[in-house]
Amino acid sequence: MQLDTRAQTLLKALVERYIADGQPVGSRALSKISGLDLSPATIRNIMADLEEMGYVASPHTSAGRIPTPRGYRIFVDTLLTVQHIDEHAVESRMRMPNQQPQKIISNAAQMLSSLSQFAGVVLSPRRESVFQQIEFLRLSEKRILLVIVDPRGDVQNRLLLTDADYTPSQLIQSANYINQNYGGLSFDQVRQRVTDELKKLSDDMSRLMQAAVEAGSEAMADHSADMVISGERNLLSVSDLSSNMTSLRQMFDMFEQKTGLMQLLDVSSKATGVQIFIGGESNLVPMDEMSVVTAPYEVNGKIVGTLGVIGPTRMAYERVIPIVDITAKLLSNALSHN
Repeated sequence: MQLDTRAQTLLKALVERYIADGQPVGSRALSKISGLDLSPATIRNIMADLEEMGYVASPHTSAGRIPTPRGYRIFVDTLLTVQHIDEHAVESRMRMPNQQPQKIISNAAQMLSSLSQFAGVVLSPRRESVFQQIEFLRLSEKRILLVIVDPRGDVQNRLLLTDADYTPSQLIQSANYINQNYGGLSFDQVRQRVTDELKKLSDDMSRLMQAAVEAGSEAMADHSADMVISGERNLLSVSDLSSNMTSLRQMFDMFEQKTGLMQLLDVSSKATGVQIFIGGESNLVPMDEMSVVTAPYEVNGKIVGTLGVIGPTRMAYERVIPIVDITAKLLSNALSHN
């Protein structure tokens, strides 16, 4: 629904005042800070219209109003004036010549947290799910341990429950076949290639290889991306997020499990530019009082990951948005030149 100029001005003033002090904003205060020459009665009527449209709400304890998630959305999408951030000052903190990529990524998360005073998060580039070699170890009848070694030497294990009982010699033969024919490929590539080739093998070996490919794909997918979080403790001092045990539990569950946060960052990597996820309107954000501001970053022109700031819905978006935007550009440059 379109808002006229007066309604936009009052909504902008209300959101900015509420972000600044966290208190419901009354008509008298809006009359002073909006710069509009309107009577208190006119302001009350406009605020009643905004409330009816779902942009503001009235807490039971006050005559003033606060923004709703829908109010925050129209504010960040159409009313916000983004602050200028000194990119060179930020860049001087980001310069890390000859550093490992993971160290640069960790530094970016710390910088996001430091500049925003909230939590900074970076989803690392996904590793290709390539294996160098595999090994089968017989644990007991119909229980086999699949050992996967990637090109960097990292080792992952998966338990296979099989229909048949394989002898140690069968397991060695199967592993040797896979390593000689498919070592250096991803499990997805192997899956595509083995469909026809498995017909040449015995049924037992064919079933074992199929089980290994499926388990290997899952194992590599679980470890294909890492997430670096910095400054979670900053959120403990934000009363909006830590005011009760339920909120605290939700927040720590999010950081402990990471699954939902990784899903959100993965979704935002498919978009361009800064994205803002506001709690209460986005199912991807676990708390109504929380917002996540994200941006994708690139290596040599290809989007490889996402970074962002996690904070309260009542955050200074005009500061956080350029912080996230600039950090994404600087991280892209740092990783592309390293």
